[in-house]
Amino acid sequence: MSRANTVVACTGRACVLINYDTGRTELRPAYAAAATLGATVVPVPDTGLTWGTVEQAAVLPEPTHIPVSWRIAAVPIVLVTAAAWILPPRRDRFARLVRLACSGRDLTPATAVQARYAVRAVRWAAQLLPMRWACLEDSTAAALVLTVARRRAEWRHGVAFNPVRLHAWIAGPDGEPVEEPADTALYTPIHTPDGPGPARAHRGVTP
Repeated sequence: MSRANTVVACTGRACVLINYDTGRTELRPAYAAAATLGATVVPVPDTGLTWGTVEQAAVLPEPTHIPVSWRIAAVPIVLVTAAAWILPPRRDRFARLVRLACSGRDLTPATAVQARYAVRAVRWAAQLLPMRWACLEDSTAAALVLTVARRRAEWRHGVAFNPVRLHAWIAGPDGEPVEEPADTALYTPIHTPDGPGPARAHRGVTP
């Protein structure tokens, strides 16, 4: 695996290597991390065996409100994101979505309300798509909606262990995941709009 734009996320027992140019992912023993000299290494807490879940209160979700302007903006952006995933060459589609998700990095950070509207609008617009629509596409489209609104999206791509899994989401100004389940707290961010590596501080805004 090329070391360019590669992140090595490690616990004391295992490492996950992710190349953000190709999307290629590898699982290696921790002692093999030395072979990745030159890559960005991100320590990940070893939380023990979690089976990928956390406890959360069994309550009804709050009513979902999405302003019409955000719905209108989300429809073409969801289609653009879907096209970026579907169009060949297939080997480039992961990198294409990462670039799109980080395209508004130099803009003014979004507020908590704006981030929430973007995520909700994308999920509303994408519900009838006849294709795979998972967290990567979902968060990329939400980031693009914010970019069109001239706001920076705090896009996150992270990893969790025991079992190993990847996830992408949008964070609010306080760093908390937006419109995400409680088990998102199990993921350590390893790529942000600022590039591979741990989540960095950014210009704060008032929610």
